[in-house]
Amino acid sequence: MTGAPGPTGSQWYDADAGPLVRPYAMTGGRTRPGPSHVRFDLIALVVVDDDAPGSAEDSSLGPEHRTLLSMCRCETQSVAELAADADLPVGVVRVLLGDLLEAGHVKVSRPVPPAQLPDERILREVIEGLRAL
Repeated sequence: MTGAPGPTGSQWYDADAGPLVRPYAMTGGRTRPGPSHVRFDLIALVVVDDDAPGSAEDSSLGPEHRTLLSMCRCETQSVAELAADADLPVGVVRVLLGDLLEAGHVKVSRPVPPAQLPDERILREVIEGLRAL
């Protein structure tokens, strides 16, 4: 019987899925990442802050925090990639990244807003000018 309580009567374990931890348990019931000024777009890039002393030894970090840190240690990852690779909901990853950012363990590069990108017309003029050289 898949999903049925085990012999101990525990409904927190499914033989096929393994132990079940609800997302609100991972985030302590929080749904927002830290202060209101923190915003993690799906394409925001996250990298481990090498200047942070003892980031891996921090005892306040949970296993999910450590997983995200180890994933970012190899290479810069986007929030969407972290959520997919950690097999966690994006909302949970945002809250966990907020914790890591506040503690100084990671740095986040936010994407350039579309209003700050150059106009396509200007780029075409630059390309035409370069071709004229």
